[in-house]
Amino acid sequence: MIRRFKKQQHKQQYFRTNDRIFAPNIRVLDAQGQQIGVLGRFEALQKAREVKLDLVEIAPNAKPPVAKIIDFKKFLYQESKKIKEEKKKTKVSETKEVRLGPFMNGHDLEVMVKRAKTFLENGDKVRLVVKFIGRQITHPEFGKDVTKKTIESLSDISKVERDMKFEGKNLITILSPEKKKQKHEEKNAQVSTETV
Repeated sequence: MIRRFKKQQHKQQYFRTNDRIFAPNIRVLDAQGQQIGVLGRFEALQKAREVKLDLVEIAPNAKPPVAKIIDFKKFLYQESKKIKEEKKKTKVSETKEVRLGPFMNGHDLEVMVKRAKTFLENGDKVRLVVKFIGRQITHPEFGKDVTKKTIESLSDISKVERDMKFEGKNLITILSPEKKKQKHEEKNAQVSTETV
């Protein structure tokens, strides 16, 4: 049996313009966003035609509906720009993986801690994975020690979201960034320097 799935289409917003606006009274704004006032439909259309621009309904659910006298193409460009800006502001948190070994030396562990720290500072979650190869699984305490050391060194900017747990031959822990604590400490530091 073949299943066909429809592609998810982005919701596109449609705007009524000029003669497609049917409300008898309209609150009209000029191109700079200054309010002209509540006008009748034909009077608003006449004002838009005088300045050779379009009358675009921007808030159809308001009472009375709000329309703006502006070039329609320019208006669409501004709307798309706003949507792009909103997308930039919303950062999607990812889960980054940092692999550790049960018998890592100090320097290698420092390098991995630095890497995990950069991920956490960027707002991403960190998945610590201690991989046991061959007979290393007979000594899980070494893997737990490495994980504890890593968690302790990252405790100032992170919190444990999921405790140590074995999945097959891997010991996995998930850390998430803790920004509130960091900001609180910065405020405390500022207050202490101001009082001195």
